[in-house]
Amino acid sequence: MNQRTILLIVFTTITLAIIIIAATLAFTPEQLEPAFDAAVRFNQALGAGDDESAFALMGADLRTHVEANCPDGSPSACIDVYTPPEWGAMLSVVYRRAAPDGAARDVELIATYERDRGFSGVCIYNRVELVGVDWLITQWAGYVHCGDPASRNMAANPDAPNRAP
Repeated sequence: MNQRTILLIVFTTITLAIIIIAATLAFTPEQLEPAFDAAVRFNQALGAGDDESAFALMGADLRTHVEANCPDGSPSACIDVYTPPEWGAMLSVVYRRAAPDGAARDVELIATYERDRGFSGVCIYNRVELVGVDWLITQWAGYVHCGDPASRNMAANPDAPNRAP
């Protein structure tokens, strides 16, 4: 092969890699679906202890439940109660998958904690509903290790762990 052919192959490979990366970034579900983004932001706020941001993303019934049932009326305190201290702090949360249910979305997420629960993650369920122009979290469940059989089908399971409300 001559130098021109090699340069053409290298250029084509680099161009294809850039196109694939750009397409992946452009078509991630969080970018396309505001309901998924709301669920991710809500759980990031919980993990960071940012109750103000979490409350802004909550539906009225979930807010009422949290104020009545969580330590100090704090949604992040509820999550802290669910997760064992040996897991450490939440490091990240990412969208896993979702299913439409009419105008609502049943969203599953996976969180990673700093100790003991890493790669396989912690499974979380959020029901996200369009209220006016905002996507709000109206229910949650989970915050259990994804290896736990109770983490399956949390949207349809009324006995899913840590369900609220």
